[in-house]
Amino acid sequence: MISNILYHLFRYFLLALVQVWVINNIELHGIFHPQIYPLFVLSLPLNTPPLAVLLIGFAAGLGVDLMMHTGALHASALLVTALLRPYILHLLRPAGGYQPEDRPTVSAMGFLWFFVYAAILLLVHHTWLFIIETLSFRQMFFVLGKILLSTLSALAIALMLQYLFFSRRKPLPV
Repeated sequence: MISNILYHLFRYFLLALVQVWVINNIELHGIFHPQIYPLFVLSLPLNTPPLAVLLIGFAAGLGVDLMMHTGALHASALLVTALLRPYILHLLRPAGGYQPEDRPTVSAMGFLWFFVYAAILLLVHHTWLFIIETLSFRQMFFVLGKILLSTLSALAIALMLQYLFFSRRKPLPV
């Protein structure tokens, strides 16, 4: 139990630090800004209670906000993502249902399942984040482009991380 908590904490801090120190410093005319820290909430075990996912999502987003000085912007976006996660999991549930040992990874659930799952939740996260950040219709096409490119690049990073760190040979901690 303690090793599982430490594993998830390590994963969160690693994603958050890479987000803040590396990805946020990549500048392409302001239109490319992928957020990878939501992968922490997306990769929580499938049997995590929804209330726990909400609390974890809020705390994780608040941690990113503290590092980026953004005043609960990321907390709200990750909270919306965490709120919708159980509904997306229900929508994508296999015919036989989820097994207790299933994890939201490419190796456990398959490429198509993970792609759709991550694409929907990353799109929701990026949409909420960039619309709340802008709060204006004057730059609507710029924001839509930013949402699309950032979501696609975050999805590509998520898939690369899946294939790098979650192979079929290694059992994942619970």
